[in-house]
Amino acid sequence: MTSTRVAIVGGGPVGLAAALFATRAGMTPVIIEARDCDGDKACGEGLMPGVMPLLQELGLDPPGRNLLGVSYRQGAKQVDHLFPGTPGRGVRRTVLVEAMRAETERQGIERVHARVNGLTQHSSGVLVQCADADDLESEYVLGCDGLHSTVARQLGLVAQPARRARRYGLRQHFQRAPWDSMIEVYYAGDAELYITPVDDETVGVAVLGPRGVNLDKTIARVPEISAKLDGVPAASSLRGAGPFPYRVHRAQSGRVLLAGDAAGYVDAITGEGLRVGFAQGREAIRALQAGQPASYPRRWRKVTREFRFLTRGLVALASSPLRGSIVPLASASPRIFGVVVNRLAQ
Repeated sequence: MTSTRVAIVGGGPVGLAAALFATRAGMTPVIIEARDCDGDKACGEGLMPGVMPLLQELGLDPPGRNLLGVSYRQGAKQVDHLFPGTPGRGVRRTVLVEAMRAETERQGIERVHARVNGLTQHSSGVLVQCADADDLESEYVLGCDGLHSTVARQLGLVAQPARRARRYGLRQHFQRAPWDSMIEVYYAGDAELYITPVDDETVGVAVLGPRGVNLDKTIARVPEISAKLDGVPAASSLRGAGPFPYRVHRAQSGRVLLAGDAAGYVDAITGEGLRVGFAQGREAIRALQAGQPASYPRRWRKVTREFRFLTRGLVALASSPLRGSIVPLASASPRIFGVVVNRLAQ
C-alpha cells in the first residue's frame, strides 16, 4: 500500500486545483482519476474575472479569449454589463485541463488511473479501495469527482433532489471567429442559449433546459445566432450534462470532504462553477492542513453562500411565470443587474 497525506478523487479542474493548493501547503497529494480522456465536458467554458486570480495563484495562465462582460437577450430586449477591472476569459475545457495537468506533472504530483470502489475510515486515516490499482492508505480524502459523485454516494451523502423540474445541458463548439467579446445569453422558449468565445477561431454554444432539450432546435429559435452559424462546421462533438440539481446532505464526513460539483450543484445558469469549485478546494486543503476536517462545512458555507442564494433565485425566476420578464426587468434596472453580475463574477 502507498501512504499519502490526501487522496484527491477526480482529475478535473477542481481536483487538479486542489492538488496544486495541497502541494503549495506542504502536503503530499495523489490524484485518483477513473477516466482516461482529455477532460472535456458539457460546460459554458467562460471563466469569470474572479477565477483568474486563483489560476494565477497556482501559476496558471491558460490561453483563450478575453471576455469583457455578459449580454442577456430576450426577443427585442437586451441588457449588457461590462466587467469592472480584470476581464474574464473564454477557455476550452480541454485546454484548461491540459494546462493544469502539465502543472501537476511539473510539481511531481502522483496520478493514479483507477476507479474508487470503496472507502473505509478509521481513527488515523482512510483506506481507499481501487479497481485496477493498489489500494491507497491516506490521512484524508477529498472527493472532487463531479456531478453525481461516487465518493458522496459511497458515504451515503447524496440527498434527494428538490421537488422541481430537472434541467439538462448540452454543448458544442463551432469553427467560426467570435463576433463579440461578451458572453451572450439568450432566453429562448423554455431554454437558455449561451454563446462563449473560447479562442480567436472558435465559439462554444451551450443550452440549458428541460429533459429532451435540443441544441439545434434552440439555436433555430434565435434567428441572429442561427444566421451566424448557418453552414458553419462543428469543431467538437456534442456533449451533455445533468440532471440538475444535485444535492448532498453535507460536504464532510469524518476524514472525507467534498468539493466542486461533488459537494452539490444548483444549476449551470450562472456559469460560475469553477470559481466556486476552486474556492472550495482551497478551503478544503486549508482545513486539512490545520488537521481540522470538521471545520470545512463552515468554510464551505462561507465561500458558497452568496453563489447558492443568487443561483437559486435566478433558477426560481427562470422557472416561474415571470420568466418572460427577466431581461426586460434587468434592462429597466441596469444598476441592480450589474450588481448581481458582479457578485457572481467576482
